[in-house]
Amino acid sequence: MTETTQPAGLTDLDLEVRATARFDRAAGDPYRYGVYLRPDPVTCAAVTAVTAQVRAQYGFVSSGAFPPHATLVGSRHLPVPEAEIVAAVTAGLAGATPFTVHNAGVRRQGIGLVYDVAHLADGTTPNTAFTELAALVDEAIAPLETPAPNPAEHRFDAASFLPHLSLVSHDMYVRPDLYEEVVEYVDGLPVPYSPSFPGDTVTLYRTGSDDWTGRWWQTLTWQHVHTWRLPR
Repeated sequence: MTETTQPAGLTDLDLEVRATARFDRAAGDPYRYGVYLRPDPVTCAAVTAVTAQVRAQYGFVSSGAFPPHATLVGSRHLPVPEAEIVAAVTAGLAGATPFTVHNAGVRRQGIGLVYDVAHLADGTTPNTAFTELAALVDEAIAPLETPAPNPAEHRFDAASFLPHLSLVSHDMYVRPDLYEEVVEYVDGLPVPYSPSFPGDTVTLYRTGSDDWTGRWWQTLTWQHVHTWRLPR
């Protein structure tokens, strides 16, 4: 058996840091970052079940390409070390408190289908706590953002912010002829979900794609970076 020797002058800790550095994400890599509100496990399971069924039946992948989430700010180009992003969001969330998220069930939204989590229990009054949380996150990361090397900026606008959990989305741009059939299919799925859940878990994800200018959802990859739990 061949023995390996440690380079002169390097401690075990030095070697561990050197090995870890090989996998660090350098600032400026062509990635995007999203800060999301993570639903409760029951709702996450419901989103996963619906998106998996839609993929199995129709080959639609866009909504299922992401972890289950309601976007606070999404697809932002932040070419700085991830520790700076985490620190900025941590500071931005200081003083933020949990709130109740109400799920009104499957609704049509734009070209797709979502779980509607934008309103209070009456189904019509906007859940302003959701918008306020998104505004805090947007304000925190805005100084870190620079124009992306390819198009499609995603700016936060409190007036048009509409939180949701995507079930069917960008694939419909390609197959609009299937819309009504998919609506009927999703409506028929026996998938239970929570009518309400605590909005207390905020997550940061890094996303990548081979082509942000085209059908990016077909090559999307993601990795969890950090989780914050809002204090009760």
